[in-house]
Amino acid sequence: MSADEKTTAQSQFDNAVESQFKNIGEIVEKGEGDDEDLGPMQVESMCMNCHENGTTRLLLIRVPYFRDIILESFECPHCHFTNNSIKAAGQIQTQGAKYTLTVESQDDMQRQLIKSDQGVLTIDSLGIEAPREGTLTNVEGAIQRIHEGLSNDQPARKEQAPELHDALQPLIDSLKSYLDGTGFPFTISLDDPTGNSWIAPNTQDRGNKYRTKLYYRTHEQNEELGIAADPDAAQAEDPDSEIVDGKEYCLPAECPGCSKPCELLIKKVNIPYFKEVYLWSNVCEHCGLRSSDVKTGGEVPELGKRITLTVKNEVDLSRDILKSDTCAVHSDELEISIQAGTLGGRFTTLEGLLTEVRDSLKGHLFDIGGGGGDSLESTEKAKWDRFFERLEWAINGDFEKFGGQFVVTLADPLANSYVQDLCAPAADPQITIEEYQRTDEEEDDLGLKDMKTEGYEEDAQEQKS
Repeated sequence: MSADEKTTAQSQFDNAVESQFKNIGEIVEKGEGDDEDLGPMQVESMCMNCHENGTTRLLLIRVPYFRDIILESFECPHCHFTNNSIKAAGQIQTQGAKYTLTVESQDDMQRQLIKSDQGVLTIDSLGIEAPREGTLTNVEGAIQRIHEGLSNDQPARKEQAPELHDALQPLIDSLKSYLDGTGFPFTISLDDPTGNSWIAPNTQDRGNKYRTKLYYRTHEQNEELGIAADPDAAQAEDPDSEIVDGKEYCLPAECPGCSKPCELLIKKVNIPYFKEVYLWSNVCEHCGLRSSDVKTGGEVPELGKRITLTVKNEVDLSRDILKSDTCAVHSDELEISIQAGTLGGRFTTLEGLLTEVRDSLKGHLFDIGGGGGDSLESTEKAKWDRFFERLEWAINGDFEKFGGQFVVTLADPLANSYVQDLCAPAADPQITIEEYQRTDEEEDDLGLKDMKTEGYEEDAQEQKS
């Protein structure tokens, strides 16, 4: 089969799959009609409780601002056992995802939460995890399920294991306070190596309230998911040689998408008036995955760096920007607040960075145009429409919408980010650079808080004595 025939066949398959999934609003509007295609499919299956035959109902739906999922509902007429779960209908994503949310109000409790059977939901404030099962709910529903799971067996624990009962009771009381609205704020996180779990964002999120971190799976995680090409394959080791400026190096690697062998291209580049950086590029000939990253070299500075750029014209949009994976991006005029680790390292222009923010959010929030958003409140959808409209104004250079200019700030606790200075070596009047002391939280996140780089010899002598 030729390449064109393969492309055509794949396109036909994708279109066939696409037609099976319906928006929630479409199902609600036509649910009372005679369109049987919109109803759930019924499959006879064995009950795992009494081993008799029951009925599994499958509903293929498209979740606005996310992706396609399958709702499963099982009911046994013999023992009346019921069970509900969700499955990700799409493929395993090329990157895993971790979402962290600080819950501060009842509005945060109503945020939609999708957890695949590979996702791990953790209440960080209490250090407890939810059972690994797929679910489509909101934050309140997820906490309610954990609370019920722990409290239901408390009477039996009090009789059989009083110590365990007493240890769990404070956790149950804390969960109850969250549900009653008296325990705010608290923090939850959702980590899924398949990338198929999600906590809904909000346009009003600022600071560290809502954080998204995308990461490439390890070889061990690929093995657990059953997508490792060779579980016994040894990991490639970097050659022990000096890297020369401007020369491109090719290293054997494992594709994070399909786990098959691929090539990793590395080049060291010296940026004028900044430092040396390493450009990483990966192209997989098997699955077509393309990825790139930027790593900076050198020692860890004592202070972080905050770079503020005033954008006034198209020339400013074409400025080179290096955003490291520890850099956060903020703009009041654009109403964006990108936390460290969200987009990884990027060496691009300001226009390219804003375009990537737009495309990444639109791709992840799924179907924001057209029929997307049918299950959201009109006010919430209007906020997202306004958010993307302002991004489009900035990307297209429509500065009049912002009063002639807008401001973008890059805050990097490791001072590894850079904005091109058009007046170098003189100071650029549109760029303000400020050094700042890292917070304890930043030091802890970077692994620097308890790091000791001096005095090892003295510690060794003390241990011997």
